[in-house]
Amino acid sequence: MNAAFSAIRKTVVYTVTGFSSCYCCFRFVCGLGKCEDVSMEPEIQDGDLVLITPFSVNYNLIKKGDIVFCRSPKNPRSVICKRLIAMEGDTVYNDEKGFEEYVERGRVWLEGDNKEFSIDSRSFGPLPYGLMISKVSLRLWPLSRFGIPRLPAESKQKLST
Repeated sequence: MNAAFSAIRKTVVYTVTGFSSCYCCFRFVCGLGKCEDVSMEPEIQDGDLVLITPFSVNYNLIKKGDIVFCRSPKNPRSVICKRLIAMEGDTVYNDEKGFEEYVERGRVWLEGDNKEFSIDSRSFGPLPYGLMISKVSLRLWPLSRFGIPRLPAESKQKLST
């Protein structure tokens, strides 16, 4: 009886420890994400499976040009995938409104690569840093496009100004 109880206890402890470790790994270190929008095409396409790294956002390891997952300011239950264009203290030209905007402290400017079909900071302004969830580090699926997301020439030009 004592041996059976000990075996059950070990199984429960190992199971709980395993699930807790997996949860912490996926929540804070890395996880999988799926982009379900056309706003980042052609770099990230609708349905692409990506490796996301929340620690990059949590430890402020992101930089201009990175692609991030972020909570939508219009619908907090929705997650959007956009490129980080400007950080706090930067000035960015809003080509939709036709003037420059200053990105205040604690905020970021996000835009989609596919400008024609992207609803982003050009329409709703700078986003609070706290809405960012994770950085997109690697495209996993489809295998034919496996690799690190690249910065399109248009974005390179915009980030250099």
